[in-house]
Amino acid sequence: MPVGRRNELRKLEEAPQDPREAQRLADAELLSVSSSSSSSSYFVLFPNTPEEESAAGGSSPPQSPQRAFPAPSAMEASPWSLSEDSSSSAMEEGSGTGGEPGVAEPVLHAALHVRAVSLVGFLLQKFRTKQPTSQAEMLAIVGEDEQDAFPGILGQASECMRLVFGVEVKEVDPSEHSYVLVTVLGLTCDAMLSGEQGLPKTGLLVVLLGVILLEGDRAPEEVVWEALGVMGVYAGEEHIIFGEPRELLTNVWVQEGYLEYQQVPGGDPARYEFLWGPRAHMETSRVQVLEY
Repeated sequence: MPVGRRNELRKLEEAPQDPREAQRLADAELLSVSSSSSSSSYFVLFPNTPEEESAAGGSSPPQSPQRAFPAPSAMEASPWSLSEDSSSSAMEEGSGTGGEPGVAEPVLHAALHVRAVSLVGFLLQKFRTKQPTSQAEMLAIVGEDEQDAFPGILGQASECMRLVFGVEVKEVDPSEHSYVLVTVLGLTCDAMLSGEQGLPKTGLLVVLLGVILLEGDRAPEEVVWEALGVMGVYAGEEHIIFGEPRELLTNVWVQEGYLEYQQVPGGDPARYEFLWGPRAHMETSRVQVLEY
């Protein structure tokens, strides 16, 4: 990982007191990843809509159950990597009345993507500090003039938090528009554990539990790494969100009781497989994971 990005992630983990500074650091990190050569690590953020895929000149192939995330190639032209300055100009261009509708709409979607990325950075900070938030606070991040577009922005950001980080954005008081952030499916694991970044990792655990179910409750190790490779997660390779994934899967989550990692009897050479651990059985269910 580049030194500059490593330093930014350390700053994120320190949880600055100023919420605007915290959001700025998170936003800068999320945006910087999109323009780097390792952007496939974040390709699950804001998958392109069919209209955007068409505008980009291509479409991703149909996905099997284990390929619930779009392929990295589909993200290469993703509009959410725009800078903040370009997003502002895109908002102005997209909201203008003189442009062609076929051009303005994708540009507007691109600008909203960037607003959603900024909101994700803010929500991650709220999750780390175990603080609730409100619509007013979130509008202060994405822009007070985005009142009409806010439901769509929050929807994109919430989907990212759920699928990538395994964190639900739950509205607890509709009259006050207040929200809390909790890990999905009732999982109580230390979502920040492992890796220097201090980013939630529950989303990866849920994906892994799902892969195990799809493989008949016993997933060969090679199948697991093939499935996670679709997400840009590789054994022995440091990941921007999940740290070193082999350590996370075969040690941390085994010790926590979420996974079992055992040798397949009679294998030559030795082969290993993953199973659900007792804590996974206790905290969630097969139906919940498959529905997720």
